Amino acid sequence: MTESLQDIARRLVAPGKGILAADESSSTIKKRFDSIGLESTADNRRDYREMLFSAETAMREHISGVILFDETIRQSARDGRPLVQLIQANNSIPGIKVDMGAKPLALYPGETITEGLDGLRERLVEYHKLGARFAKWRAVITIGAGLPTPGAISANAHALARYAALCQENGIVPIVEPEVLMDNPNATHTIETCQKVTEATLASVFEELERARVDLTGMILKPNMVVPGKDSGQNASTTEVAERTVAAFHATVPTSVPGIAFLSGGQSDVLATEHLSRINQIPDRPWAITFSYGRALQAAALKAWGGKRENIAAGQAAFLHRSRMNGLAALGQWTPELEREIA
Repeated sequence: MTESLQDIARRLVAPGKGILAADESSSTIKKRFDSIGLESTADNRRDYREMLFSAETAMREHISGVILFDETIRQSARDGRPLVQLIQANNSIPGIKVDMGAKPLALYPGETITEGLDGLRERLVEYHKLGARFAKWRAVITIGAGLPTPGAISANAHALARYAALCQENGIVPIVEPEVLMDNPNATHTIETCQKVTEATLASVFEELERARVDLTGMILKPNMVVPGKDSGQNASTTEVAERTVAAFHATVPTSVPGIAFLSGGQSDVLATEHLSRINQIPDRPWAITFSYGRALQAAALKAWGGKRENIAAGQAAFLHRSRMNGLAALGQWTPELEREIA
């Protein structure tokens, strides 16, 4: 029986589970492989993803879905099984990144627009046949002198809405990702500014989603947390981050949205986990709130694996630990003591 968009969306934000973002572009995965002295070949990329996707306990207990890159959704494991089947066998949902990246927005210096709408309908049809049941599109909002402009926010919100509508037309749950950057060059903005810009961005996004007739019950929001810029010198407590982030959602996110899955946005592995747990300790949240992390789930696993077959078990153990910690955080149950004890 075919699952509805609503069923898929709810599965993606099931209690104690979150989404693995394994959709690194070719340039990004090369940088990560460079850090362990490994050449970025198709086989090495396949072996790395297979190491993660075959970590049975981590995947079954803590990972609800995996966002894939175009190359990965077409690859097969060493035993010949498509990687999509490996994900499905561990009771996780395959997804796909469909945007073509952020490019300079014409006549808006310092701002970007995410491209990839041309031909998207046809690509979604193919991705659905390949097994994808959800998709992701990232928009980038930069805070700076006079930035962001209303025009850039509006342009990116409109593109997100058009993408989301095309996804739902093709039986695919859209993950809508408007990221207000915390780690852009010279990111000196305060947490107060981040909250103001996050609220303005989300308000515009949901206005465009409504105009595009997107069914909010069949989508997932993937936003940033409300944090100060990395160069601001401001030290916000986890409680302040949690309270400001949830306040921004109450101001802008309709209660019909089934779930919110955070990006880590340049935070350290443990801090992203700690913030998520604190957010889930705030009462009266009408949405399921979980994680959709890439580097924050993978960094330790990549280092432990090191590109060596004899280190697969070590890489999977590191992946299980971070998955377990974030699964606890999605329930509001993570503590520093558990982090140390289980490690």
